Amino acid sequence: MLYIEKIEDGLRIFKALSSKLRIEIVRLLLENKEMNMNEIAKSLNITSGALTSHIKKLEESGIIRVNFHAENAGHGNQKICTIGIERILIDVDEEKTTNRDNVYEVDIPVGHYTNYNIYPTCGISTNKSLIGEVDVPRYFSHKDRMDADICWFTKGFVEYIIPNFVPTSKKIDQITISMELSSEAPGVNSDWPSDISFLLNDVLIGEWTSPGDFGDIRGIFTPDWWLPNWNQYGILKMLVINKYGTYIDGFKISDVNIDQFDLDYKSLIRFKLSVDDDATNVGGLTIFGKNFGNYNQDIKVRVSYCDI
Repeated sequence: MLYIEKIEDGLRIFKALSSKLRIEIVRLLLENKEMNMNEIAKSLNITSGALTSHIKKLEESGIIRVNFHAENAGHGNQKICTIGIERILIDVDEEKTTNRDNVYEVDIPVGHYTNYNIYPTCGISTNKSLIGEVDVPRYFSHKDRMDADICWFTKGFVEYIIPNFVPTSKKIDQITISMELSSEAPGVNSDWPSDISFLLNDVLIGEWTSPGDFGDIRGIFTPDWWLPNWNQYGILKMLVINKYGTYIDGFKISDVNIDQFDLDYKSLIRFKLSVDDDATNVGGLTIFGKNFGNYNQDIKVRVSYCDI
């Protein structure tokens, strides 16, 4: 998902989608999942040369991804196109949604959890090497975890403390959390649903079902040394809890609202991601941080506040 906080920040996206031909390219990729340049050109009845500039605009905006695949017959590489953004969310009313005088933002690295209880298959890694061994939960307490860029487990939880920088005599009225997530299958499996729960101070605020553990292509930022049959990338999700309820990518997932927590400048804010034993789909969880996946970000948190 792409979140456009200010409408002017979406200019590149709007320009990329202003062409009927580029809309048709997106439609073809949604229907076929992936196509090479020749297949797209043939479907649109245009030359490969005419297609190139349109593909470039869509790729620069992030709407599609282009990867090079070697052909079996030794004729060089071919460009394979896939969809890069599954959803676009735009805040049109900037004054209503963002008051930068009353907002702070923090990045929480994947390995900076403060509590955990997880079960194999599992693992944790920096962008340079694995931390300990795979499928051995005790390495989640290794000192090098602070440098981790990815972690995964079949069930259990990891919990993070969201830093509280709210000024004195203020209260929190919205928390927004952006993170790249997927399921955790033995190896990879794009059809591997997992019910992932989100908790704030031990209160369940909502759930999201990840469709799979993706390994069809290498993640854009996933290191070259990473094995091809391991988690490659996830889906960028945006979780918002405000006075109206809790939302994922703009869709309401529960009536739990921020006022129920009475969070002020003195409050401890604990955020937990969990896959429970009794979930309908116990398909694990992978959290992608910087240097892994498709978004090159840690867990990004935005906290807004107002007068008590």
